[in-house]
Amino acid sequence: MNGATKTAIQFTLNDAPVSALCGPTTMLLDLLRDQLDHKGTKEGCGKGECGACTVMIDGRAINACLFPALEVEGCQVTTIEGLVGPRGKLSPIQQAFVDHGGIQCGFCSPGMIMSAHALLTSNPDPAEDQIRAALRGNLCRCTGYVQIVDSVRGAAVALRRTEAGQDAKGGPQS
Repeated sequence: MNGATKTAIQFTLNDAPVSALCGPTTMLLDLLRDQLDHKGTKEGCGKGECGACTVMIDGRAINACLFPALEVEGCQVTTIEGLVGPRGKLSPIQQAFVDHGGIQCGFCSPGMIMSAHALLTSNPDPAEDQIRAALRGNLCRCTGYVQIVDSVRGAAVALRRTEAGQDAKGGPQS
């Protein structure tokens, strides 16, 4: 850090309180991956153009590669690891990406899933144009986006069924 002073910050990461030391130029992506060992958040471009590093801060999707780590003081940060349920069960959104072929090489998937999570949190029944708009900041080189849009649609259905007390296929939850 070239002698720069580090500052202690405290925030909530995936529903758990954490403390970390970071310098004035430390980006959230680096803090998550290097200090806190949350490797699911990927660095693609490092310029905020690809969306691979998308995480949620206080319910809003952001590019962690551009977000100063010091700014998360007192915030709620959610990464892809925070969506996984008890005993490693995938969230409905993650499962929908698997079921609908939205995951190819997997590199962009965490960012895509986090952007989909942000969308479906605010809009549980988005139209295709709303899905595409929400994913506009996420780049994928493998799928051509059709399977990703299908995955978000499938996730929306699964989430609505879960909220209605049904399993992902429409039957009663056990």
